[in-house]
Amino acid sequence: MSEHAITARTAVPLLASTLAFTVFSIAYVALNAGMPHPDAAPAEVLAYGLAHPGLLEAGSALMLLAAAPLAVTGALAYIPLRERLGRVPAIAPAGGLLAAGALTSSAVFGWVSAQFDTDTAPSVARVIADLGFAFGGPAYATAFGLLVAGIAIPALLGRLLPRWLAALGLVIAVAGAVAAIGLAVPGAQVLIPVVRFGGLLWLVGSVIVLTRRTSTTTR
Repeated sequence: MSEHAITARTAVPLLASTLAFTVFSIAYVALNAGMPHPDAAPAEVLAYGLAHPGLLEAGSALMLLAAAPLAVTGALAYIPLRERLGRVPAIAPAGGLLAAGALTSSAVFGWVSAQFDTDTAPSVARVIADLGFAFGGPAYATAFGLLVAGIAIPALLGRLLPRWLAALGLVIAVAGAVAAIGLAVPGAQVLIPVVRFGGLLWLVGSVIVLTRRTSTTTR
């Protein structure tokens, strides 16, 4: 089988998985825009869970649906890198799996929040919400940054992406790493949406460029 055939078989599912991840991610954000902030009072968190169980369950389902194609994207994005550059550290697949795991864990805690009843203590609701945020916020940002680094660094060295796009990926990867301290330093949490939304745009653009360039060079 030719190298071009392998790349052609990879490009379509890679683009499809990236699109699916994008759609489910945007749908989740749109549906859960009114969720209490991480610094909300325990009583406010409990009240939201009691008032909007359907939204929480739907949001958890969307987050879980986003996790699967993200893992696939990390694995498939590694293939054109390896085809063009040979031996490449499997950082992208590892980052994709870790980010998908973080989303899955956050989705589970989001679903638990939908099961609150009037007997639930506000302190318990706050703990569940904190766990959901820890996985869906700092943990996800850090893992997603690893995925971005796993694509951007080899693509920069192998000239598979424009230099500016690869450099932007490195900035997002660093932001993801720094976002990890958001668990201890609330001020660092401002980087989470930068990684979540900026990283999403970067991933979509990079996958499009990467698949087109790789397919062109293997003809």
